This record gives sequence, C-alpha cells and structure tokens, in this order.
Amino acid sequence: MEKRDYYEVLGVEKGADEQTIKRAFKRLAMKYHPDRNQEPGAEEKFKEINEAYAVLSDAQKRAAYDQFGFAGVDPNQAGGGFGGGFGGGFGGGDFGDIFGDIFGDVFGGRRGGSRRAQQQRGADIETIVEITLAEAAKGVKKTVEYSTYVECPDCHGTGGEAGSKTVDCPYCHGSGVQHIRQGFFAMEQPCPHCQGSGKKIDKPCKKCNGEGRVNKKKSIEVTIPAGCDTGNRLRISNAGQAGRNGAPAGDLYVVIQVKPHEFFKRDGLNLQVDVPIPFTTAALGGQVEVPTLDGNVNVTIKEGTQSGSVMRLNGRGIRSIRGGRVGDLYCRVVVETPVKLSAEQKEILRNFEKSLNGGETSSKEKKSSVEHSPKVKSFIDNVKNFFNDIKGA
Repeated sequence: MEKRDYYEVLGVEKGADEQTIKRAFKRLAMKYHPDRNQEPGAEEKFKEINEAYAVLSDAQKRAAYDQFGFAGVDPNQAGGGFGGGFGGGFGGGDFGDIFGDIFGDVFGGRRGGSRRAQQQRGADIETIVEITLAEAAKGVKKTVEYSTYVECPDCHGTGGEAGSKTVDCPYCHGSGVQHIRQGFFAMEQPCPHCQGSGKKIDKPCKKCNGEGRVNKKKSIEVTIPAGCDTGNRLRISNAGQAGRNGAPAGDLYVVIQVKPHEFFKRDGLNLQVDVPIPFTTAALGGQVEVPTLDGNVNVTIKEGTQSGSVMRLNGRGIRSIRGGRVGDLYCRVVVETPVKLSAEQKEILRNFEKSLNGGETSSKEKKSSVEHSPKVKSFIDNVKNFFNDIKGA
C-alpha cells in the first residue's frame, strides 16, 4: 500500500500541537483497533495510524519528517529516524509507551506491566419504581425491593475461611496481569482469575466461593420528591453491589416510572384534560365541574363555546421538582351530541333547525344557518376557495 502523508493519515494540520495529534490518534485507533473493528482493511489502517503517530508524537522524528519527508524516518536506512527500524518495536519501546497511554483505560493495561490492580468498587445497579400521577405531583415514600451482591456474612468480605492466607495467583504468578499478543501488538489485561490483584486465597470461603460477597434480596425506603416524572433517577449511595474482597459498594439508581392516568395527560409541568359538556350548555353557557389534582372546581362555560375550545386554569398543574414554578391545567371542551332521542325530541330539534334557517320568525330576526355555525361557514368558504384555486391553475 502506498504511503500517505502522516498528517493526512491522522487528519490534522501540519502545525497541529501535541494534544491535537494525540486526540486524533486516540479517536482513529479506537475506531480501527482489530479488537473492535473486524471489517476488511481495518488492521492495515490501524498499523498506518500507529506508524504516523509514532513519528508525529516524537519531536525529533517529527522535525526530521517535516524536513526530509519519509526519507528522514525511513526504517530501511541505517540509523534512520526510528533508531533501528520497525524491527526494534517502533524505536526501542516507544510504541509500548504510546499504546499503554492511549489504551490502558480501555483494555485494562497498565504502563510498566508490574502494577497490581487496585480494589474496584462494586457495580452500580438500577431498579424501576412505579408511582401514580398524584404521587408524582405531591411526592411520596416508597419501599423498593431489589437483588444485589452484599458482603458475605461468613467471611465478612475477605473471601477466605478462618485461618486462610493469601498466595500468589498461579495463573499470573502474582503480577495481576495477563499478556495478550495480536500480530506484533502486545496488550495487558487484568488477570481474570484474581481480578488483577495478583493474589489468591488458599482456603476460599465455602459460602461465597472466595468472592467475598453473596447475592441477596434487599429493600430500602426512598423519598420521591414532588414534581418528578418518568425517567427521573434517584441515586442512593453505597446501596449497589458490594465490591470484591471488601471493596466499597456501588450506588443504587431508582428510575421513576409514572403510570398513565385515567383522564389526565402530562406535558412537562402542565396537565391536559378533556371536559365533556352537553350541547345545550355549549350553546347557552353555564357551569361545569372540572377535575384537578386537588379536587373538582367549577368553571364557567361561555355562551356559544365550540367543541375543541381550550380553557386554562393557572397553577393547577405540577410543581417543579426544584420548587417555585407551578404548571397549568388545560381543559379541552368536548361537546356531546345527544343520542337515543325520542320521536318528540327529534321533532323539537327539527323545528329548532328550521328556526335557525329563518323559519317563521320576522325578517328582522332571520339569520342563515351558517351565521349560527361559524366553523361551518369557515369550512364552506375554504372549500370554495380551494376549488377556485384549482380552476384558476
């Protein structure tokens, strides 16, 4: 494969500083590392990236490359910029430092390879608790049950029986790491048999099999604040999994799930509710009861209210979880059409319809039906305009 300019390989400008080059290398190396990317050509791309970084991260080699190009760092030339060529492992160990610095936190490697793993705190865990809308609005205390690892009661987290002692792990010989080779790359990872500690217990605890922890069901009371919503999380420190060999516990995250309400819908701090009213109330006006989280309240319906009209009740929504602001309640009017009418009631409505169309009223009082139905008039006008537009097109 034809060599490309090292700056082009890393996607940086020629005058880029050391941190910019390092960030570019880390991003590309993570993308094309063979352990993460199995696509054809990824390994060759990874080698190209490492070769470019090995030169540009070294001030002396970079200066030689800037002045003489590839000739200044050609590994095939005696005494070249790589100090002995690629056979020397990218300049006598330079690449080991690069690789450990960039990938140590990802693959568990440690620069130097002789450090033993530190005690790792237990994992965080997550559980879901369901509450009602009213509980979310007012706040509530809930008992949460969950399963987690806790300190072994027999060995008190040590992982060993009474009188046991620790010995070097027979798999990593006390180093705490295992070496993995992939092509000409070498990596380190924590020994899976001793979790990187380098030690094993000669007489493991029978109850926990040397883990220092056992699985157990627990319950805890949590206070859910007013104003919380679905997806909010509460963190309870040190209530997660116990760490191995006496390490600190992780945290418990309680995820809130608010159950759907029978007729309220939530939109942030605001609530929405449909309010059905008789068509006579919509036409003549009147009082209706509207539900709120604090009980029913009377609301005045104006004369001629149309179905779909929205009324806002200030401060009848949800209080912010941070306190202070309170949302509103939006009431959408739904006008009900009478059903199962008697013959007499139907006749009354027919006469009523006639009266809307003029009927037997005086000419002074006559009004067309569309004047009593503003939405119908608007709809008819829009239809006429639509067809006129088609004809004129």
